Amino acid sequence: MEQSSDVNYPELTEKIKLWGKELGFAKVGICEPDLTGEEPALQQWLDNHYHGDMDYMARHGMMRARANELLPGTLRVISARMDYLPGNAKFAKILKQRDHAYVSRYALGRDYHKLLRQRLKQLGERIKQYCASLNFRPFVDSAPVLERPLAAKAGLGWIGKHSLLLDQDAGSWFFLGELLVDIPLPIDEPLPEKCGSCVACIKICPTDAIVAPYVVDARRCISYLTIELRTAIPQEFRSLMGNRIYGCDDCQLICPWNRFANLSAEADFQPRQNLDEITLLDLFSWDENTFDKNLQGSPIRRIGYECWQRNLAVALGNAKPSDEIISALENRYPDTTPMVQEHIEWALKQQRASVQAVEVGLRNKERLVRSIEKGLPRDA
Repeated sequence: MEQSSDVNYPELTEKIKLWGKELGFAKVGICEPDLTGEEPALQQWLDNHYHGDMDYMARHGMMRARANELLPGTLRVISARMDYLPGNAKFAKILKQRDHAYVSRYALGRDYHKLLRQRLKQLGERIKQYCASLNFRPFVDSAPVLERPLAAKAGLGWIGKHSLLLDQDAGSWFFLGELLVDIPLPIDEPLPEKCGSCVACIKICPTDAIVAPYVVDARRCISYLTIELRTAIPQEFRSLMGNRIYGCDDCQLICPWNRFANLSAEADFQPRQNLDEITLLDLFSWDENTFDKNLQGSPIRRIGYECWQRNLAVALGNAKPSDEIISALENRYPDTTPMVQEHIEWALKQQRASVQAVEVGLRNKERLVRSIEKGLPRDA
């Protein structure tokens, strides 16, 4: 072990990046922790109530831009990213199959929080073996940290107009984690922003949640509505959600830079329980015990069974008209909570209206055929 005064920090920095890759991180960067320049935009976002019911956002306030308040003495942030896109991701195929469930691609496998935090902790322990005086603390969505601005400062990418981090060699299909340290490592240079005049992510958003470049109103975002919101989903957004039952990837799917995204080699991020190709009715048939058992270790489990049923009910309302769907909704109605019942009622109204429209269309078609037949000559 070396004492801090004896450490060759440039050499240590190279080792850290090598160790990061050995631990499964696609890229590691280093920056100093000051984000005071982000505070006005953060305060404006909070003042506009764009955080919705995520009270912790306002509660932590400007601490999100002050990493040294989380670990006193912090001199550097080691930011790391890990690819999560599974092979054969089946994006458009599932979105077009209205009777199937679309789960955000990051949530198909095991919960990433524990895996990334363990890897970051291992990285910190390796550094400590080299530098005995080190104090460190890992974070993966577990503290009020502005991870994307930190990652951008550390040279891992730039923040796109959808507010996600982008890299020209990897797109945006990756997780981020941070390791706060109290040693003066050399810092990396930020990358130039390369979105240019592209506004594809803004235009594709089903609910117009990207209210301005780099600004997302969470209250309109399908990811917020299906994951963070614990009350009824506003009716204005239900029909726009389609078959998305947990999260939404549209702004990433449309992004040209994601043509260069890398597939994940992590077994934990591969789809479980057939979640990448499963019908809404299959999932709606799960009781609470099945939900808990099948989604053990999944990030989906944290929304709870009630919100799971709520999301599925909305998606079933948006599915193609089906007597089987109507029957499933009617059968579930008496045995669930008032909030879920509200969404089932909405779904039944949608389904019945669709069935009626189909029936009217068929009758009109039959009348048209008969009228044409009446006008044909006898020997036709």
